[in-house]
Formats: sequence, C-alpha cells, structure tokens
Amino acid sequence: MTAAGRPRPVLTAIAVLLLIVVVAPAAFLLLCVRMPGESYRGPLPAPDPELLALRERLRRHVRELAEEIGERNYTRMQNLERAADYVERQFADMGLVPASQVFGDRQYRNISVDLYGREARDRILVVGAHYDTVWLTPGADDNASGVAGLLEIARALRERPLRRTVRLIAFSNEEEPFYGRNSMGSRVNAKRAYDRREQLIGMFSLEMIGFYSDAPRSQFYPRIIRRFYPDRGDFIAFVSNLRSRSFLHEAIASFRERAAFPSEGLAAPEIVVPDIRRSDNVSFWYYGFPAVMVTDTSNYRNYNYHNAGDLYGTLDFDRLARVVTGLSEMIADLAGR
Repeated sequence: MTAAGRPRPVLTAIAVLLLIVVVAPAAFLLLCVRMPGESYRGPLPAPDPELLALRERLRRHVRELAEEIGERNYTRMQNLERAADYVERQFADMGLVPASQVFGDRQYRNISVDLYGREARDRILVVGAHYDTVWLTPGADDNASGVAGLLEIARALRERPLRRTVRLIAFSNEEEPFYGRNSMGSRVNAKRAYDRREQLIGMFSLEMIGFYSDAPRSQFYPRIIRRFYPDRGDFIAFVSNLRSRSFLHEAIASFRERAAFPSEGLAAPEIVVPDIRRSDNVSFWYYGFPAVMVTDTSNYRNYNYHNAGDLYGTLDFDRLARVVTGLSEMIADLAGR
C-alpha cells in the first residue's frame, strides 16, 4: 500500500484484469451456459416406422406452406389467410377444436387449440410458432418448420393424459414491421393471457427448427458466447433470459432425458445477448411470463435466413422429426407434473 493507505495502481489494474479474464467468464459459464443433464453424443439411432411417418408428415406441412402457399405476410394477405386456413384445417382434421383470435384492422388471426389438463386445467403450458414470413421468401425454415413441428406436437399429445393444459398457437405477424409492437400476434395473445390473469407456467417459441449441418465451422455465435459452444450446427438450442432460467433448466433436462438428439442451452441477460429476443418468446417476457425459444439458431447457421433461398429442399427432415419427437415427449412430461 502507499503511504496514504491506498493500493498501488498496478495492483488495482491486475485485479481488474483478473476479474475480466478469469472471474467474469467463469461466472457466465456457471450462470448462463451450464445446463442440467447431458447432451446426446454419437451416431443418431436408426429411424423406426413411427419416425419415418412423422418425417413424411413434416415434409407435407412444410411443402404446403413454403411451396404451395409461399410468401405469406401483410403484403400477401391472400397467402397469409391460406396459411391460417391450413393450420386451422389440420387441427380440425386431428379432431381438435381450433379457435381464432382476430385482431387488427385487417383481421389478422392467431389459431389455437387447448388440450385441457385433467387435474390442473388452469395451469397452462404454451407452445407457439409464427406462420408469417418476411418479404420475398417462402420461409421454409422461417418458419414453416416451426409450424410443422407445432402441428405434429398437437397430434402426438391430443390423446395423451395431461395433468396441465397445453395450449398450441400459430401466431401471425411475428416479422417486421410488427415485431415488438402491439400488433405482433404473440404480443396480442400474451396480453390477453395477462389481462385474464391466466396461470401460464411457461411458453415455448418454435423458431426455425429444421436446418442442420455436420460440417466443421458450420455454426456461429455472437462473439460473447462463442467460446462456450461447438462449431458444428448439428444440435437444437434452448434459449432464454435470466428470468426464465429455471423453466429453461426444467425443459432442457427433460428433453435430454427423453431425446436421442444433441442439445445446447443458454440463459443470458437480454442486454448482453440481444439475439435471444428475436422471436415470439419476447412477447411473453414483456408480460412477465417465463418463455424459451427453441431454435436451430437462425442466421448463425442457416445462410438462407430471410432470403429467397429459404426453400423446402434445404431442410433436414430426418433431424426435424427427431427434434419434434423429443419436444413432444418433453412437453408431455412437463404437462404431466
């Protein structure tokens, strides 16, 4: 110490450097990156007949949305309506009763079904995916893949005994110019749940879940988290803010126990990793509900993001089917507790 009792400047600088280089990354690793359970490693199991049938149904959903309908947004209202009608018809064909939440001057629609719980009906687990696209893209991965997954999760759970209610929702208006505004479909839906004081135990946003690669350096990340994750885009990611961390941990632990598929997780401050806000999960955070984005990481893996190359033929339907199977079992587990 100096004569005045103050630490020497060089010692202060060393302490600050240690904090930045050692303590901060270790704290981030423990708080944000480390997840319960073990991610699946090794060759994927051979597909059984049930998985093959699911794979073909997913193909049909994505082909209908991305190829037959194509670009679907407020500039192509006829196509947006066709997509909503398709989702509604698929739910009805499963023997479910779809409901439309109509909003906005142009009568946009969220399409939902409730699979009611037998013991805790008022405790609701939400699973959602947006069916709109940005301009000039057929949106196969973004987000026909998520909608296809939503439909097949509904099929898988429709006759399962559930203790809690599972609500499945296809959202309109996730993309610009609606993102983050009151006319965003998920914002409208989350507000209604908030106003009704519904007990939402958590929400999953299925946001681009169909693109995978085994190639080295096929996976990228925001700089701050790059060192903590693998460089191959062969996994599904579970992402949340810190407030939703316990819900994320519960979900990914269940997925890892039930799914033979690689998974990674991140619970981070929104200000540190702002990309975790880039889907319908942000609407539920806005109203204080825990929410997790399930994603193939979007443009950090898929270079077709938000352009005309986001085509049906670029998706890996075998892996998409494995992810949907794992999610279905995970949601059944969480709804059964």
